[in-house]
Parts: sequence; C-alpha cells; structure tokens
Amino acid sequence: ENVQRALDKAAGVGGAAYQELTYEGYGPAGIAVLVEVLTDNTNRTASAIRSAFKHSGGELGTSGSVAFQFDRKGYIEIPRGEEEPELDEDDVMMDALEAGADDVKAFDDQFEILIDDPKSFEAVRDALEAKGYHLQNDEVTMVAQNPMAVPADKEEVLAHLVEELEDNEDVSAVFTTAE
Repeated sequence: ENVQRALDKAAGVGGAAYQELTYEGYGPAGIAVLVEVLTDNTNRTASAIRSAFKHSGGELGTSGSVAFQFDRKGYIEIPRGEEEPELDEDDVMMDALEAGADDVKAFDDQFEILIDDPKSFEAVRDALEAKGYHLQNDEVTMVAQNPMAVPADKEEVLAHLVEELEDNEDVSAVFTTAE
C-alpha cells in the first residue's frame, strides 16, 4: 500500500496538484537569481528557497524584481577541439545564421549559438543537426541581459547558493546574472 501511495502521488493521482512557480532574489554581491520550481507544497518550497538565500547572505525578492534582467532564448553549444573535427569558424557562423540563429560566439573549446525567438529554436537545432554538427547542449533557457563579474571573495558563496537551490527536489532550474 505504501509503494502504491508513493506511485500514485508521483503520478498526480489522489489530488496532488503541482504548481509551476518562479522565485526571484539577489545573492551575494547583488547577483540576480531566478529559480523555477515545480511543487505540490508551496509552503515547504518557499521556506527552503528563502532559507537558501538567507544562508548565502542574499534575500528573496518580490515577483518581477529580477525577471526583467533575463530573456528566454534558445541556446546551442557545438564543441570544438580534439574530439570534434576542426570546425571552421566562418562556416559554423554562416550555417547557424542561415538556419535562423541570431548570435554566434566562438570560444577555444566551443561555439555558443543564441536564438532570440524560442519558437525558432527547434528549426535552428534541426537545421544544424542536418548539416552534421554534434550539439553538446541544446535548450531553451533564460539568458542574463547584462552578466556581472562575481568578486573573488563571493564566488564560493554564490556557488554554494546555486548548489543548495539545485539540490532541492522541487527546483527545476536556477539562473543567475553571474558571468
């Protein structure tokens, strides 16, 4: 019976109502933090999120206090280096832009491709895969408009805050404005 109750609860049988919520706040050094959750107990989740912010010296904000600093965008990473054949930067850029991407950034170990309209994400991803590119990471995510440098003395505290939030079983995703 206990096992069946647990299975029913996980499947949403028996009245378990899950809610999608977004918590906003500021972590150490004023870094904006956006936390997306899926929970069946908002009191438990709010308490845990508030506690994580408090442990890091940050504070939970009100709705809208942080969200304006992020844009929902498509994000694709294409690795480059030893494991992948040498990719020509101009070719990757042209292929991504022709597929509908809005921005391509080249780094030593990867290309980062941003798609401003999340509705175009699948078309861009599919076009790049059709061209034979290996996609290391592809998702619709929240991207900081103005990433901030984190002071060296606050990096560990911020990392602890993000880790504590991500360890919460109700947390779906954590986004920050940290570089």
